[in-house]
Amino acid sequence: MKKITKILSLILLFTTSISFAQTGKVAGKVIDGEFNDVLSFANILVKGTTTGTTSDFDGNYQLELDAGTYTLVFSFVGYQTTEISDVVITADGVTDLTVTLNASENALDEVVITTTAKRNTESALLNIQKKSVVMLDGLSAQSIKKTGAGDIAAAVKSVPGVSVQGGKYVYVRGLGDRYTKSILNGVDIPGLDPDRNTIPMDIFPTNIIDNVIVLKSASAEYPADFTGGIVNIVTKDFPTKAEYSLSVGASYNPDMHFKDNYLSYEGSNTDFLGYDNGLRNRKINRYQPIPGTFENKKLLTSLTKRFNSQLGADTETSNPNYNFGFTLGNQYDVGETNRIGYQASFSYKNNTKFYEDREDGAYIRNRFDTSVNELGINRTVKGSSGINEVLMNTLLGLTYKTENSKYKLTGLHIQNGESTAGKYDLVISEDNAGGGLLNATGDELTYTQRSITNLSLAGEHTLDANSGWKMDWVFSPSFSSVQDKDHRATALRIVDVGDDIQYQIDPSSVGNPTRIWRNLSEESWVANAKLEKKYELFNRPAQLKFGGGYTFKYRDFNSDQYLFETTSPNVLNGDVNTILAEENIWTPATGTGTYLDSNNIFQPENSYEGEYNVASMFISNEFNATEAFKIILGLRTEQFSLFYTGVVDEENVTGIKTIDEFDFFPSGNLIYALTEQSNLRASYSRTTARPSFKEASTAQIFDPITNRFFIGGLNNNTFDSVRPTYINNFDVRYEWFREKGQMIAFSGFYKSFTDPIELTFFPQAPKQLTVANLGDATVIGGEVEFRQNLGFISNGFEKFKFNANVSIISSKLQMTDQEFNRRVANARDGETIDDTRDLQGQSPYLINAGLDYSDNDKGFRAGLFYNVQGSTLEVVGTGDIPDVYTQPFNSLNFTLNKTFGKDNKSAIDLKVNNILGDKRESFYESFGAEDQVFSSRNPGTEISLGYSYKF
Repeated sequence: MKKITKILSLILLFTTSISFAQTGKVAGKVIDGEFNDVLSFANILVKGTTTGTTSDFDGNYQLELDAGTYTLVFSFVGYQTTEISDVVITADGVTDLTVTLNASENALDEVVITTTAKRNTESALLNIQKKSVVMLDGLSAQSIKKTGAGDIAAAVKSVPGVSVQGGKYVYVRGLGDRYTKSILNGVDIPGLDPDRNTIPMDIFPTNIIDNVIVLKSASAEYPADFTGGIVNIVTKDFPTKAEYSLSVGASYNPDMHFKDNYLSYEGSNTDFLGYDNGLRNRKINRYQPIPGTFENKKLLTSLTKRFNSQLGADTETSNPNYNFGFTLGNQYDVGETNRIGYQASFSYKNNTKFYEDREDGAYIRNRFDTSVNELGINRTVKGSSGINEVLMNTLLGLTYKTENSKYKLTGLHIQNGESTAGKYDLVISEDNAGGGLLNATGDELTYTQRSITNLSLAGEHTLDANSGWKMDWVFSPSFSSVQDKDHRATALRIVDVGDDIQYQIDPSSVGNPTRIWRNLSEESWVANAKLEKKYELFNRPAQLKFGGGYTFKYRDFNSDQYLFETTSPNVLNGDVNTILAEENIWTPATGTGTYLDSNNIFQPENSYEGEYNVASMFISNEFNATEAFKIILGLRTEQFSLFYTGVVDEENVTGIKTIDEFDFFPSGNLIYALTEQSNLRASYSRTTARPSFKEASTAQIFDPITNRFFIGGLNNNTFDSVRPTYINNFDVRYEWFREKGQMIAFSGFYKSFTDPIELTFFPQAPKQLTVANLGDATVIGGEVEFRQNLGFISNGFEKFKFNANVSIISSKLQMTDQEFNRRVANARDGETIDDTRDLQGQSPYLINAGLDYSDNDKGFRAGLFYNVQGSTLEVVGTGDIPDVYTQPFNSLNFTLNKTFGKDNKSAIDLKVNNILGDKRESFYESFGAEDQVFSSRNPGTEISLGYSYKF
């Protein structure tokens, strides 16, 4: 009897476990189609049963059901009931189903909308865009999943009007970094380069992303400092079930990897973790006096010996790129109605680049003879550089939901280390005007360490479900650091002595051997709050939003430079590693050798502190004037002030206010629904672009690789101190949304810029760059975008989609008299000078196109994507220095993704980037002259292979 009981118990346990394994979930979000907002407390029922649930205050729902096919009914008072058929629940799976409910014309009449799960998903992808109060594009979690992309940078390429630079930075409508802003969960955070508006998109794995929204027109609730677009990355609160994934990958570039002449140098044993363990730290206290050769002689020798003696690169074989990462997330019930969940990710990337034909140039017009059109050399740098970059990032999110509130804590840390070693051939003009050319060699060893830590605590609350009041708030501190640790630059002049060649240290022509340490630390504190309420105005639906925020940033930047002198200028065989060899260091006994220069140590003129303050308030109202006509009006105010501590006109200043502006930023959006599937839009907004800390300083920042200086735009005695830019934006757009995720849109836009901030040269100094307000500008453009399923050709093309976006843009800047007169004075014979030119940073055209194939049943996706921007003014010429234009980079990339194995938990990714093998180049362009290189890099063609597994 006991055996029978045991057997029955085992059978019962087995069948119970089977029954549990045969359940799955349907989960998603219910959207209010009237206001494109979440719909709280909507009802979700399985048709013909009493089984169901309701959406939470955040619009999310989930329902556990036995495996099978169902019809779900979504309803809410005053809204059309929607029935979704063919909802397939798989064992232990989660079916994503986001549904939009539209308001009923008559709340007393019941209207039922019927569709299938497949059609609903396809239409839901475009519903946010169709119902949005601003012009936007975006990617939902479902569409990101369909791209097969592993990170956001790869996925966002399919968004119309978006281009991705360097595989990581996102620009909108052909406008550069200054006019595109990236935010995380609605909050501005600094990137790895604090002077950029955009953060690198390749650090975010796609499986933790809820959606990516690209806004192309302004709204009062968003910051005013953008013009091209805002890219908002929204992370998931938590998954609907336990999710764990692991990914590994590697990439090979035949132009860069397994090269036995790759350049490197000895670093610390923690370089592979993205930071230096102290090996490259400054060995001398900043305020340590350095004696001369006639003072404390033993101390001079001792201080000189403290520096690492390696000044030249080693050669080794370069490794391919590799990466790995994991994500994990889960949720847990807390009581009957509350839930807590987490979402975490970690990724590690180790990339190696080798540019064997890297080139940087500085050229100048002949300032003495205007009949000479060809450009003269000021300085050219040609050679090889090896770069190893490590990028680690960790993202952790913790969310707690109650019936009426949500609390979300997000932490992000990014660690980055970049080591560069280079050997170059130099040609230098001794008179800086193209004459007296001499040859030299150059060695550079650099290491830059960057880190960011961002915390964000946010809350969303339904204050009163009956009154419709909601409140959102967020508090977000960020801390970032950039350290240039022991940059080493050594140049030797090549001198022909009969049949022999000598390599010499010659400070007057090629400069002294130099060591540089720079440190930038920045903190940012952001707090925002918003209240909103749905109500009726003239018996029509309306929504009121108002709120405010405050942003405080503080930066501390300092620089230390050490120069070396020698009594023995000749360097045997040009081996720079002998310069600081122990036997060649100056000693009192010999009185010869290399020693530290007693000048140019701490550089107060290149160090500064800055404070940045923005206090904002806004109010906006959305009003459905008729069933088809929607009006959104808003007003934002921002008080912006910038404080500076440093050296101005050779005097120390503390906390001077360099910019103090109180501005109104109105916005208006009009939307007319021509049909259920098409809209006509018009919008106006006023926005701004502000100088960064570096740009609004007097600091002189030297790049030892290109030998160029960036000099801040505050009181530089050549241009007026840099001021904020103000832009008036006008947009019109017709959009038609069709089934199967298809759409077509025609847009036109006009922008007027007051005081655009532009990158320019100093007159007669082609190696010195700054920023300045050089006039007022206008931009006018047109945009066509469409997404077309190719099934209309034949059924065999049903799984193919073609996406394309083409922007044609004309920009015109009215020069100041100062710039115009400089150009006239340096015009070549027969050259006509107009008083207008292109706007710096604005591309004349942008083309994005993609052909993708998707077979969800077989888990196979493949795509071919092309992107190009037209020749763009990169640096504004001045006087005898011509303009620099970035050349079109024809980017053609291929991606393939295949899921396989049990429950398709395994996936393999294949990517081929830069199939055409195009170069990234910028050229000086001048009347009647051959174009000359400003910058040239050959990124080569990269083949990547990755594998991921979901547990």
